[in-house]
Amino acid sequence: MATIYSLRHTQIIPASPEDVWNYFSSPANLSHITPASMRFRETSAPHTGQVYPGQVITYTVAPIAGIPLEWMTEITHVAYLDYFVDEQRVGPYRLWHHEHHFQPTPGGVKMTDIVHYKLPFGWLGRLAHWLFVKKQLDDLFAYRHQVIEKIFGQPTVAP
Repeated sequence: MATIYSLRHTQIIPASPEDVWNYFSSPANLSHITPASMRFRETSAPHTGQVYPGQVITYTVAPIAGIPLEWMTEITHVAYLDYFVDEQRVGPYRLWHHEHHFQPTPGGVKMTDIVHYKLPFGWLGRLAHWLFVKKQLDDLFAYRHQVIEKIFGQPTVAP
């Protein structure tokens, strides 16, 4: 049986709920918060409206040895200014369920990412997780944290 992993990342963003929502609910901004080494590129037709349930977004990403992979996610749940969920339909994971939560807080918005994921290939997937996947995901969210601070500024209130 394959292991289901999870990660949680929280960040206080000193901005209005609307500004934070608009930034994170736009697929066009994903490339800005993904390390260049992953060669992330959105391949969907541009969408300028609000995120909506059933929205499909496609990308290419090269997380391992520069080998490009196709990735398709579907936005499955949306509560304006509160949360949205994307789930992988095609891609490198056997399961990818990513919740994006936004909570107004003194000094801005507390954003929490919760990801549940499963790797393919049984024991080889578990080995890959131990060798590099977990670190790669931790590094990705640390990178995003830094970029978001550059875009929105540092919080004046601790998380």
